[in-house]
Amino acid sequence: MSVKIPFDTLKETTKEAFLHLGLPEEKAELCAQIHCESSADGVESHGMNRIPRFAEYVQKGWIDVHADPELIGRRGAAENYDGHLGIGITNAVFCADRAAELAKEHGIGIVALRNSTHWMRGGTYAWRIAYKDLIGISWIATESCMPMWGSDESSVGNNPFCIAIPREKGPIVVDMAMSQYAYGKLGVYRLAGRQLPYPGGFDKEGNLTTDPGAIEDSRRILPTGYWKGSSLAIALDMAAAMIANGRSGADLDEEGRGSCTGCSQIFIAIDPYMFGDRDALQAMVDHRVEAADSAHPIDPKHPVRCPGESTVARRKKSMAEGVNVDEQVWAQVQALAAGDLNVTDIASK
Repeated sequence: MSVKIPFDTLKETTKEAFLHLGLPEEKAELCAQIHCESSADGVESHGMNRIPRFAEYVQKGWIDVHADPELIGRRGAAENYDGHLGIGITNAVFCADRAAELAKEHGIGIVALRNSTHWMRGGTYAWRIAYKDLIGISWIATESCMPMWGSDESSVGNNPFCIAIPREKGPIVVDMAMSQYAYGKLGVYRLAGRQLPYPGGFDKEGNLTTDPGAIEDSRRILPTGYWKGSSLAIALDMAAAMIANGRSGADLDEEGRGSCTGCSQIFIAIDPYMFGDRDALQAMVDHRVEAADSAHPIDPKHPVRCPGESTVARRKKSMAEGVNVDEQVWAQVQALAAGDLNVTDIASK
């Protein structure tokens, strides 16, 4: 079951929870804003639902709430930072903003981050770059949670890849894991008592299923595009770890410190107007979107939309009517904000 919470109330309570975890004021404010915005945009799996796990990792010492990225290398329009196991959100925001600054100077900016922690909703940073009127690209190398095609055990991460196209009428944004459904999304469906709209993995007997709980139990999520998804996932893993001079998914598996602890991430910003007129290119993008959106829909009740367009509509609705939050998650966050529930209790529920 879910409840609708006014955005301001949600953010205020979430910030208080983060302050109780020991986050400095500025970081608590930023993290609360991004967690709440993610849920408002309909990405509950990496918004409010992630707070209990974040709290657990802070208490275990897997996240240093006071650490900041440190520059360890620079070459032209590219920079390399060590995240020192700081907060994934604040590390990633810094790197996305720095990539944008480099792009404004050089036409392109690349920031490689090593030794960071879970960035929560990956698309946050591509959106952020797009709102600076730049193309944003980001991805991650993380621990294994998905089988390579032809295997029945996890050996590669689902390594989300994000790309955002700046557009005055609203950015076009792809934010996708390399699995058909990320584990966070499976949890959203399970908590709501719903089946997946399409098969998302295999049960323990090796049958494709739409039952999110059965997939969580088997740990056999389905790669996007079958063999193509797992192939792209491992290539993204190696590219991120190489560019960042950081850990690969195999290294994280061996360390075993939880979701994304010590991961490598890449942030790229590109000036799309380096070789063309801004107004003309914006008109081209609008024409491309309009042509795609006018395609005949299978179901007239669900018109075709380019990625990112529906997100803006969900955000507007959430701001007006309240943000959907799972009742159990909301109770945990409220308890943490009140300081009367320890993190071990939260993680066990």
